[in-house]
Amino acid sequence: MTKTYNIASIPADGIGPEVVSAGITVLQALSEKLQTFNLEFKHYDWSSETYKRTGKYIPDGGLEELKQSDSILFGAVGAEDVPDHISLWGLRLAICQPFQQYANVRPTKIFRGTQSPLRNCDSGDLDWVIVRENSEGEYAGQGGRSHRGFPWEVATETAIFSRNGVERIMRFAFETAQKRPRKLLTVVTKSNAQRNGMVLWDEVAQDVAKEFPDVTVDKMLVDAMTTRMVLKPQSIDTIVASNLHADILSDLAAALAGSIGIAPTSNLDPTRQHPSMFEPIHGSAFDIAGKGVANPVATFWTAAETLEWLGEGAAAKKLLYCVENVCERGILTGDLGGKATTKEVTDAVVEEIRRLS
Repeated sequence: MTKTYNIASIPADGIGPEVVSAGITVLQALSEKLQTFNLEFKHYDWSSETYKRTGKYIPDGGLEELKQSDSILFGAVGAEDVPDHISLWGLRLAICQPFQQYANVRPTKIFRGTQSPLRNCDSGDLDWVIVRENSEGEYAGQGGRSHRGFPWEVATETAIFSRNGVERIMRFAFETAQKRPRKLLTVVTKSNAQRNGMVLWDEVAQDVAKEFPDVTVDKMLVDAMTTRMVLKPQSIDTIVASNLHADILSDLAAALAGSIGIAPTSNLDPTRQHPSMFEPIHGSAFDIAGKGVANPVATFWTAAETLEWLGEGAAAKKLLYCVENVCERGILTGDLGGKATTKEVTDAVVEEIRRLS
């Protein structure tokens, strides 16, 4: 019996509606071609426009309804007339945190037909997975402000590192590295300066490493890691880092692979008690919203990660194969040096899918 997956669609802001629409088009084409699974989409109009109109990004009872989905396809949140901390905490983090999506996974590679800004770095030379702690750390939301407006005003932002939180992301990262051919994990830290939370981070990493004797582990300070990513990309495979550090490093990784417009993100609840959420990394990009030139490749790769998580690994590989074929044919958006529109790239991927044997 063909399995049907219920996917919640939250396009949200900026180029989100454009790329999510493209992603759904491609997923539906793949489902129709393969005939091995069905996809049903339910669309949620949760955006900054919704917030400005109603005072809320997510309506009462919205999360309970969202829990009924098998997965969530998210666009981007952020608007020029809404402060970023309100939009982020009002929508994206309002889903990630209560749904315990503690593992944020960001694969990066150079696609066939695209070019890295790094000299002499070709397809295959840069193929990484960044595992980001996604529930606490520097983005735990703990802290406050006092004496507002006075010269002695104080703002605190407290990073939270719990043993449970660090253990579960470390175990996930080791398992991820163990499944990859090189079995190499780099633990990113800043324990020389952050002598409490990051020292615990290092200690837990050492403890968990004992459970994975087949995984080679090394440790890098986050500032040194940026130089290694640029100068020795071939020396890296799987990376685990805190919420803030991995957020920054993954944007650098996407740029080194050619463009932030190709990079996907998975917000996973590895226990599968809640639906996981999948999104392109690029954000709302209001400067190009509505122009039809946004790169949909990040959303296509995100769609492939969605299928992989749902258990449709063969379909995921076929989708990514089709996307790379389109890139190799030179059908690229402006961020990758091409002139194609969002629709032209999408149509080309759909055409590749229909050619599948």
